[in-house]
Amino acid sequence: MRRTRPTLLLVLAGLAAAPPAYAHFNLMKPQSWANQDPDGNPQKSPPCGNENAVETRAINEYKVGDTIDITIRETTTHPGHYRVFLASDQASLPGDPDAEVVPGTTDCGSLAIKTNPTLPLLADGLLVHTRAFTGPQTMKVALPAGMLCDHCVLQVVEFMAEHGAPCFYHHCANLKITATGADAGVPGPGPDGGVDVNEPAGGCCSAHGNSSSVVLALIVGALVLRRRARR
Repeated sequence: MRRTRPTLLLVLAGLAAAPPAYAHFNLMKPQSWANQDPDGNPQKSPPCGNENAVETRAINEYKVGDTIDITIRETTTHPGHYRVFLASDQASLPGDPDAEVVPGTTDCGSLAIKTNPTLPLLADGLLVHTRAFTGPQTMKVALPAGMLCDHCVLQVVEFMAEHGAPCFYHHCANLKITATGADAGVPGPGPDGGVDVNEPAGGCCSAHGNSSSVVLALIVGALVLRRRARR
């Protein structure tokens, strides 16, 4: 009988005992202040997912008072909603409102949505959902009128209901808000509230508009086959 090596048994035992990795969303737009892995990490530590973060040094420039697109992609689904904050720096962002969370069957039962947000809260109750999204989702948020900055911080927070503590995950983006702006980003897909939309999962590109390239490739292929047939 073939014996299983002790080292292999130890590896398998370690994998079985390892805690699950909880990764919940990527910030796709604006560009994040930190590099993200495919699952969206780092994102646990407030205010910006600061655990082992490696900064991108990206600055996203916008025009004062603009309504901007914030695009996210959920990698693990939990019922809940999103909140958006804006502050002069990370230290000025508020802490997670753990005391406001009402427990249910789990630590994170529900969180009341603020219908009249005031700075640093820009918007609350965004992308309320109970089911998985079919692809990336975009929230439209208005920047404050009259607020200019060279290096302020936009924070996107996910509140997760029916989830054990912690109830919040975070991403941030560094902004420059000027009188003229320079945002050349491409708008993302719209929100579907957890219902199917026509955008393919992953929010990639469409084949529309590439028909001429396809026809050219078919013609070239036909000519090659014809040439081989004559040999």
